Amino acid sequence: MNAGNNPDPKHLEELANYKMSFGKYKGQYLVNIPEYYYVWFKQKGFPDGKLGKLMQEMYEIKLNGLEGLLKKLIRK
Repeated sequence: MNAGNNPDPKHLEELANYKMSFGKYKGQYLVNIPEYYYVWFKQKGFPDGKLGKLMQEMYEIKLNGLEGLLKKLIRK
């Protein structure tokens, strides 16, 4: 995200279309993974790197009930 409260549209599109690379939800869009999965990672620690950063953002988005906005950005 960029400075201030104005999210970068390109970043939001990337976040909406990013897929999980491992585990139970491998191959699924991050936005479609249940909130409890992110809560578990919040407690245990998110992975390093880009995936971890995007998962932290998705945790905040889901916590605030905003995932519907991202689902509209998934490329069909």
